[in-house]
This record gives sequence, C-alpha cells and structure tokens, in this order.
Amino acid sequence: TSLALQPAITPELVQGRVHLKCSYSPPHPEPPVQFRVLWSRLSSPGKREQIHQETTPQPFSYVEMDGANLRLGDTVFCTVTAFRRGIPEQQSLPEDSKGFYAGIKFLPESLEIAEDGKEHVLTVLSTVPIACPGQDDSCKMTLQLSTEDLGSQVPGPPDIALSACQVDLLPEPCSGSSCAAATVTVTAVTDFAQDGNRVSRVSARPAAPRDVLWRAYTPRDVKVTVRDLPTGNCYSFTDPHIITFDGWRYDSHKIGTFLLCRSESRAFEVHIRQWDCGGHRSATACNCGVAAR
Repeated sequence: TSLALQPAITPELVQGRVHLKCSYSPPHPEPPVQFRVLWSRLSSPGKREQIHQETTPQPFSYVEMDGANLRLGDTVFCTVTAFRRGIPEQQSLPEDSKGFYAGIKFLPESLEIAEDGKEHVLTVLSTVPIACPGQDDSCKMTLQLSTEDLGSQVPGPPDIALSACQVDLLPEPCSGSSCAAATVTVTAVTDFAQDGNRVSRVSARPAAPRDVLWRAYTPRDVKVTVRDLPTGNCYSFTDPHIITFDGWRYDSHKIGTFLLCRSESRAFEVHIRQWDCGGHRSATACNCGVAAR
C-alpha cells in the first residue's frame, strides 16, 4: 500500500557542485526497508524522461546537475518505492515528488501594468545554489536584462523601462524556492500615443558565466502587457483660445508670460509667452513662445 513517504526535492551544494536531494520519510516501526528512487525530468509537456535510478537504504538520494543529463531549465521529479530487504517483489505504491524547476524564475511570472507611471517590482531568483569555482572573493551570478516589443499593431520600441540593465545574484542559504534573489522595477513608458494594449518581454541572460552549468542556459522570459490609458489634452491656439483638460473654454488676451499647466504629482509644467498681435484695431494676443519642464 501507500506508505506516505512524501518525497520532496531540495537543492544543495556538494563539494562546490550543484546537486538535487530527494528526501522521504521512512515508515516506522517497520522491518529494515530499501528504497528504489527513480529520477526523471520533463522532456515535453506531460512526458517524462528517466535520468537516474538507484536502490538505497538511506532516506535520501542525490543527483548532480552536470549540465548534460540534468540541465538548468529542467523540471525534475523523484519517484520513490519502498520494499522489504530480500523481498523486492513486495513493494509499496510509487510516490511522486512535486516537480522542481531548476533555474532562474521571475516573480510574478507575468505582469499587466498601465501607463500611469507606477513602479512594479519584479523579483529574479535562482532556485539552485550559486556555485563559486575557485577562491574568488566576488562570488555572484550577473544577469544581463533586456526588453523587447512583441509584435504589437504599432511597431516600435518596448513599452516598458527597467530600473537596471543587470542584476547580481549573490549566494545565500536556500530558503523556500530561492537560493539567491534580486529585484528590479518595471515601469510602463508613458508615450501619450493611442497605440492600444502592447506586449513586451523582459529577458535575462547570464553574463560571462564561469560555471559550465550556466553557459548554455537561457532563462524563461517574462511577458509584460501594458494597458493603454487615454491621454488628456489641453490647448492654447489662435488669439489665444484656451481649452483645459476637462474641456473648459475661455480666451486670454493678456500680454506676458504665464503658467499654462502644472502637475501636482510630478516635476512637470508648461509656460507660455503671449505678445500683442492685434495692433491698434483690437486687443488680441498670440502665443510667441513656450517652455516645458
């Protein structure tokens, strides 16, 4: 029957190399048992490929992430079966661990933001330990970040901006699903264009990794959908007629320099200068200069 072995995978550094450890709960009190541990990885959706199998009396099993049989980007499972020593045909039902994704994760995995100037925090984390080959003081994994527009109706530069072009993942004790983490903020570019909702992506690439494990690895991208917000307009034209953001209309025939618009939430304002363009016939002023901050 099922023994509730509850196999679970955790990452670990063993002699400076990245290993995955499958731990399970042996039954008590029972006669001595052996465990058959089968390691597999997701080769395609819903399909697993066996990578290692062993029989052990220990309540754990290790497999190395060697970059060949087991690579970064793999989702790994361990399946455990127990049997009494000397009676291999009497075995418990096989029990699966949850899938363990080995590599870089972005949290959240996708973002939907608006052109409202707000900053959104994106966490970049490694689910496996950062190994440090050699006795180098600067032990870290640098990720180069980039953004790209994903074929919107109006082609152009990405609709998002990042607070940094690269982040450093510094080794720390593994906790939860994170062995190293850094944050970057994502902001929608306010372009004042009615260009519809656009999709961009954030990509991360390991920069000049010394560790073989990281060399051929490309982390998953993050999709960022930017919701277009309607843009307000105000006008000052002809002699001058002024239409405000909320549609109020009036005329201003005065001569001088005036504050046309000022934001209460950010450093933005517009000044206009008006001069006499009506002569003796009428008191008319026209815009002759504008300054925007």
